Amino acid sequence: MSRRTIAKPVTLTGTGLFTDKPAIATIEPSAPGLGIRFVHNATHVHADIELLTHSPIPAFKELPPRHTCLALGSACAITTEHVLAAIIGAGITDADIVLGESGELPIGDGSAKLFTDAISSVGTTTQGGTTTPITLTEPITVSDDTGATITAEPAPSANYTYHFKPQPGSPMTEQSASWDASPAEFASDIAPARTFSMHAEANQMQSLGLFTSFTPADLLVLDEAGQPIDNSFRFDNEPARHKLLDLIGDLALAGAPICAKITATKSGHALNHQLAKRLYDLRDQADMFSL
Repeated sequence: MSRRTIAKPVTLTGTGLFTDKPAIATIEPSAPGLGIRFVHNATHVHADIELLTHSPIPAFKELPPRHTCLALGSACAITTEHVLAAIIGAGITDADIVLGESGELPIGDGSAKLFTDAISSVGTTTQGGTTTPITLTEPITVSDDTGATITAEPAPSANYTYHFKPQPGSPMTEQSASWDASPAEFASDIAPARTFSMHAEANQMQSLGLFTSFTPADLLVLDEAGQPIDNSFRFDNEPARHKLLDLIGDLALAGAPICAKITATKSGHALNHQLAKRLYDLRDQADMFSL
């Protein structure tokens, strides 16, 4: 598989969803073989499951992960999943993402569109060398006590599917979304899908001092009937598409392209991270045996 990087630097600005601080990120070309790295406080933080850290938001200390954060010493990268999904979606294997003081990525409208559009505006380029994707010889399944599962199976090419199953009593409906690793399909069908929350949940977060810079017109908030407030769905199955987007971004922490059929049901960041670790360990074992 050929290595690819972004053709030239592109800078994005906005606000960090969880820090509520100004956020800036510059996606820059990187030399082949360096992989995907965040740069904060002059430190390179690889997109690597071994650098996964707890959310820096005190309100989330005892809760399952609400976003994906990395840290190395005093350097951090907060809410990485959307930019990582955009990078994987574009077929990029090597890039640096230079972060501003807060260490958080701008949230945009809660999708990956901000990042995908920026990458599309400057393009990508093939580099010298190749990278070996993570492949499987047998299925891997991770699960939790909520009934959520993710299975990765041997396949000749990458394919991701997410099955969204709401909690009992939820007004939302079961729905699914898939991606076949096509950059064009990612840009049109996956990148625009936004993160979402129920109205009661959004109110609770704001009572804790979070999300105070945003309204339902900015980010997708659903009412008691499961319909957007001051907004509208971009796709009938937008929640499933966004969960798929998060899955793609989180699995980037495996550290190499993934050649497998991946099927997730009800999973969130915590279970995504578990599979990323299993795939990362497979890659490490393959590297060890190739020495």
